[in-house]
Amino acid sequence: MMNIISYAIVGIIVGALGRFFYPGEVNMGLLWTMILGIAGSLLAGMVTNRGKPGLNRAGILASILGAIVLIFLGRMLNLGA
Repeated sequence: MMNIISYAIVGIIVGALGRFFYPGEVNMGLLWTMILGIAGSLLAGMVTNRGKPGLNRAGILASILGAIVLIFLGRMLNLGA
């Protein structure tokens, strides 16, 4: 249960930072921000960690970049626009 709550909290933080650093306005609610952050973290985790557990600064930065990439892809595919 604690893992789900921690994923949600990290997802909100990463999603909000991804929205903040993305150029232009990003219209989405809190739930979609959380989903964006979790998906960005998963995307970045698959690329950077390669299965190694742990939290590091590079992983956090990669998670934010992953969220920005997902916003870009969503706009390119006209998802939620």
